[in-house]
Amino acid sequence: MNRIPVQQTLDERLEAAATLLGEAGRIAVLSGAGMSAESGIPTFRDALTGLWARFDATELATPQAFERDPALVWGWYEWRRMKVLQSQPNPGHIALAQLAARGVAVTVVTQNVDDLHERAGSRAVHHLHGSLHVPRCFDCGARAAFGPQIPAEPEGGRRLDPPRCTRCGGPIRPGVVWFGEMLPEDAWQAATEAILNCDVMIIIGTSGLVYPAAGLPDLAAGRGKPVIQINPAPTDHDAYARVSLRGKAGELLPALLARLG
Repeated sequence: MNRIPVQQTLDERLEAAATLLGEAGRIAVLSGAGMSAESGIPTFRDALTGLWARFDATELATPQAFERDPALVWGWYEWRRMKVLQSQPNPGHIALAQLAARGVAVTVVTQNVDDLHERAGSRAVHHLHGSLHVPRCFDCGARAAFGPQIPAEPEGGRRLDPPRCTRCGGPIRPGVVWFGEMLPEDAWQAATEAILNCDVMIIIGTSGLVYPAAGLPDLAAGRGKPVIQINPAPTDHDAYARVSLRGKAGELLPALLARLG
């Protein structure tokens, strides 16, 4: 594999990445928390603020926590969802949608639970860790809809009773993957198919520490697919990325698009 050394200039590495993209008909994208962070959405492991600061996010994101205190967990996730609704897609999200608009088949596989890719205009988006915007029944699993929204700035630590399922009466839970739960089978299958069928893979804003998603770039590289990485800092993906671009997605993706003409 002809890896482009990070010692080369950014312009040289951008040009190499643009050449790979220009020759690709099918592109698979894996996006992580770093991409949403550029839109002002705190990463899951960022310290909680306000009255939420007395809670541990990892202890709220479990089925057991919801069973113990559904109002607390639902209130926290509604607070997160309101933060997402107040945020906007950044230039990186928009550049990916524009890349697909050029006639290239772009499939986005995301570890993020927001809808910024969709709001930017991307059509083929698969959420490996679920979505804040697709709640479902805790008991029967039926997909649900949100009722009237809570205030845009709910008080931190607010308890909020979850709505009830119209089918079985069970409590509605956030549509995200909690610790100890399996990834959605349809999203995982779509992700692996996108990787196996792509000509180039782009990984953006992901540390490579959360599995099984972290294994997707390795799958691509193992099949001889060139991998382009966009991240401000080194990651475990450096070992097999054909081109590593150090910086923000909101700056580098538009720069790549400009080079494609």
